Amino acid sequence: MERFSLIMRSSFTVISERFENPERMLHQLLIDMDEELETVRRSVAEALADEIQLRKKMEAARLERDQWLTRAKSAIDRKDEKSAEAALQQKLYAAERAEELSKEYERQQQQTRKLRDSVRDLEEKIRQARQRQTLLLARVTRADSARRINAVLDRTGKQSAFAQFQRMEAKVDRAEALAEAYDRMDGRDPDVEELERQFAEQQRAETLRQELETLRQTMGSGDSAP
Repeated sequence: MERFSLIMRSSFTVISERFENPERMLHQLLIDMDEELETVRRSVAEALADEIQLRKKMEAARLERDQWLTRAKSAIDRKDEKSAEAALQQKLYAAERAEELSKEYERQQQQTRKLRDSVRDLEEKIRQARQRQTLLLARVTRADSARRINAVLDRTGKQSAFAQFQRMEAKVDRAEALAEAYDRMDGRDPDVEELERQFAEQQRAETLRQELETLRQTMGSGDSAP
């Protein structure tokens, strides 16, 4: 029972650690389970054989008890009290042996029943394992495929043109950041320069608006002169 449980617990660990030939490994695991089941069945057969022998001994002791009782009765009929007393004494010994053997036989029956139940449980587990074999093999194969695909993607991600483009883009971003840093160190703050440029554009726009307004007023005054 303990060895069988160990195999059941370790099967998934073994499969997850080795992917060389999962179908062969699953087949071998089922063979190991069958071998362990056969070992348990032999133990049950030995226990059942002990039960059969105890039953025969118990029946023999009961038969001997009845035979001594019959002899005691025959001695009483013959008025042979001494022989009757001796026969009754042997009958008591046989009855005691029969009682002890009966108790031992009941205990052996309980033990054998438990072992037979265990065998049925193991047989059911193996039957379920055989039913799940195909599904488990598919899961292992899928996991292996996913592992291989991920490995390929990892290699592709490190060596592809897209990865090189990303690295180049990162270098450009770094170069721009460094250029801006040197500008700021030299007193050319891009943010300040942009703000000054915006103010200059606004100033030019305001000057242009004022000149346009002045021109309109001038031309308007000329049109209204006599």
